[in-house]
Amino acid sequence: MNGPDVIMELRSRFGDHDLTPQTTQDGLPTIWVPKEKVHGVLRYLNCEAIRPYRTLYDLTAIDERVREHRQDQPDSDFTAVYHLLSYERNEDIRIKVALKGEYPSIPTATDIWPSADWYEREVWDMFGIKVEGHPNLRRILMPPLWKGHPLRKEHPARRTEMGTFHLPVKKDEAEEQALKFRPEDWGMTGLRDGVEMMYLNLGPHHAGTHGILRIILVLDGEEIADAVLDIGFHHRGAEKMGERQSWHTFIPYTDRIDYMSGVLNNFPYVLAVEKLAGIEVPDRAKVIRVMMSELFRIISHLVYYGTFAQDIGQLSPVFFTFSDRERAFDIVQAVCGGRMHPSWFRIGGVAQDLPNGWDSIMRDFLRYLPARLDEYDKIVMQNAIIKARTKDVGVITLDKAIEWGVTGPNLRACGFEWDFRKKRPYSGYEQFEFDIPTGTRGDCYDRVAVRVEEMRQSMRIIEQCIENMPAGPYKSDHRLATPPLKDNHTMYDIETLITHFLNVSWGPVVPPGEAAFGVEGAKGNNTYYLVSDGNTTSYRTRIRTPSFAHLQTVPMMTRGLEIADLIAIIASIDFVLGDVDR
Repeated sequence: MNGPDVIMELRSRFGDHDLTPQTTQDGLPTIWVPKEKVHGVLRYLNCEAIRPYRTLYDLTAIDERVREHRQDQPDSDFTAVYHLLSYERNEDIRIKVALKGEYPSIPTATDIWPSADWYEREVWDMFGIKVEGHPNLRRILMPPLWKGHPLRKEHPARRTEMGTFHLPVKKDEAEEQALKFRPEDWGMTGLRDGVEMMYLNLGPHHAGTHGILRIILVLDGEEIADAVLDIGFHHRGAEKMGERQSWHTFIPYTDRIDYMSGVLNNFPYVLAVEKLAGIEVPDRAKVIRVMMSELFRIISHLVYYGTFAQDIGQLSPVFFTFSDRERAFDIVQAVCGGRMHPSWFRIGGVAQDLPNGWDSIMRDFLRYLPARLDEYDKIVMQNAIIKARTKDVGVITLDKAIEWGVTGPNLRACGFEWDFRKKRPYSGYEQFEFDIPTGTRGDCYDRVAVRVEEMRQSMRIIEQCIENMPAGPYKSDHRLATPPLKDNHTMYDIETLITHFLNVSWGPVVPPGEAAFGVEGAKGNNTYYLVSDGNTTSYRTRIRTPSFAHLQTVPMMTRGLEIADLIAIIASIDFVLGDVDR
C-alpha cells in the first residue's frame, strides 16, 4: 500500500471532510487530522492497519503565527507534526494537527508508543503545547525554572536580544533545589517488598557518560530497580539557530550535532534544502559526498570502538583507534581543509573539487586499516572479559527496538537488515556494492560487532568511489546553489552583479514549502525536516537525531542488572550528547 492509498484508507475510515491531504516537496504522504481524532488515527496506524506504522519516528511542532505562505492548509496558531515509519511498507506518513490558542494542547500518545514520552516533553518544553494525559509532563532540554518556550517565535534567538544575565544567590539556590530528584514526581515509592531503596546519581560528570548526562539510579543493593535519565545539559539551541541563520551559513552548525561524524551531519541538511529548492546535484558531487561520508562513518566508529573498550576496562585500544582516526583526519584535511568539523558539503554539491593526489592518500588508508581491524578483533572482540561483560547484556528485542524508534547499527544488531542506503538509496548509493551487517541477539556485543563490520563495508564503498569517480562539475549550476560566475558578465551586467551580491551576502531565497530527508548516519537515522516561508532563512528547522531516541531505551535495558552492566550498555549504544540535546 503506497502513500495515496493509506490516505484514502484513513479518509474512508475517519471521514473525508475531517482529514485533509497536503502536497509537500518531499512527496511524503501528509494529512491533516482534527485534534479530537488524532489519537484514534495514530492508534489505527500503529495497531490496526495492514502493515502498520510501528515506529513513532519523530514528533515536533511548528509555530505558525507569523508564517505567510500556508496555501491550502488549515488555519492554526501551532501545528503538531507526527512522523510515522512503517518498515513493512518501507514508507512514512506525516500526520499534522492544527492547534488554536496561545497555549494549545494535544492528547498523549504514550499509550501507543512509549517513545512518545520524551518527544511530548520536548514539544511542551520548546513550544508550550500541553500534552493531556502525559504521565510526567516537565521540561526536558531547558532548566526547570526557565521562562518561556525557546522555539516559539516571540522567544529571542540571539544573545543581543536578551537582557544581561544575572545569577543572584537566591536564584542560584532555587535552581539547585529545582534539580533535586524527588521520587514521588516520577511515581516511585522508594520501597521494594518493604525495603527502602537507595538513589544514586551517576553523572552528570562521569567518565562513562561521555559528556554531561545525569542518570538517577534506583538501587536494591547493586541491582538496578529503575533508572531516570536527565538530559539537556548540552542543549545549544541548534534548531533555533537553524531558523536564524541563512540556508548556507547554517551548514557549519550541523557539524556540531553528532560531532564525531563531520560531513555526515551536513548530508541530510543539504539534501533536504535541495528537495525544497529543486536542485539536481551532479554525479561527481554525489560520489564525492558518498566517499567522504563513508570515511567519516569509519572515523566515528573508530572512536566508538576504542572508547567502548576503555569503558569495559581495556586501556590500549583507545590509543590505537585514535591514532587511526588521526590518519583519517589527515585525509579529511587534505581534501576539505578542516579536520573534525570541515563543514564541507554545500547546497548543490561540495565546497571544492578533489585536490591532486586525493586518490593515492585514500588508497594508502585502505591498505593500512584492514590489518589494524584484524588486530583489534583479537584484542577486543575475542577477549574473554569483553565477551563476559557484553554478551546477553543490555538485550533489546527487535519488536521493542522498532517500538522505541531504534535505528541504524543498534537496530541491525537485533537481526533486522535495514539500512537507508539500501532501502531508500540517495546520492547514488544504489550503484554501490556493499553488505548490511546484522547481529542475532541485540545485546552489547552485537552492537559493537555490527559497527566493526560496517567499517569494512565502508572501505568497500570508498574503494568503488576511487575506481569510479565521475568527471564533471563538483557543484550544481542552479541559481540557488551557485552565484553567477564571474565570466558570465557579472562585472559587465548590473542585474547579474546584483544577483551575485545578494546570493553571496544574504543567500538564496528558497521557495515556500517543506521537505524532510533522512540519511544513514553513523549512529542511526538522521533526518532534517525543513519548512521554508519563501525567505533567506528556514522558517522551521527540525533535527531528528538517533541518539535522542536511543537513550530513552536505557532504563528498559538496565532494570534487573548491575551498575557495571549499565556502563557497558551506554558504551554500546554509541550516543553523543550533542546529538541528544542539540
